[in-house]
Amino acid sequence: MILHILNRAPGTSLVYRDALAGMGPEDRLLLIEDGVLGALPAQVRHFTPVLDRLFALREDLAARGLEGHCDATVQVVDVDGFVELTEEADKTVSWF
Repeated sequence: MILHILNRAPGTSLVYRDALAGMGPEDRLLLIEDGVLGALPAQVRHFTPVLDRLFALREDLAARGLEGHCDATVQVVDVDGFVELTEEADKTVSWF
């Protein structure tokens, strides 16, 4: 399993398309920094193929005043959860 880490919002960059294209069936996607905007109900549709494997970093949501505003399909993790995801992964890929 590969952990893909995305720091760009779908509304400002199309790199999410490359991330999705590079994902395998067991891979997970973690939204960080401005990427957490993709966890909002109006944006999460961009991640439909991986909704069961989509995570957002709580600290970045909180820094943007978005904590509690994520789509219900998004799994919110804190920094410890981020560490667990990286430990479970064979490798990580960052998308910028």
